Amino acid sequence: MASKQATDFRSKSVDELGVQLIDLRKEQFNLRFQQAGGQLENTARVRQVRRDIARTKSILSEKARAEA
Repeated sequence: MASKQATDFRSKSVDELGVQLIDLRKEQFNLRFQQAGGQLENTARVRQVRRDIARTKSILSEKARAEA
């Protein structure tokens, strides 16, 4: 899964973003284990996932502020 634009994230519902955040955190966990074991081939993916997590959290907080 390639990194996505913020507009793709904004078009999703809060529930979809929550599920996506969980999936991204699981992927980040697995990437850390691969990196520690020396089996990580795509090192750039760690950065992509980290930024996607931040992007998802930012949009979730934007939506929460908009609802309040």
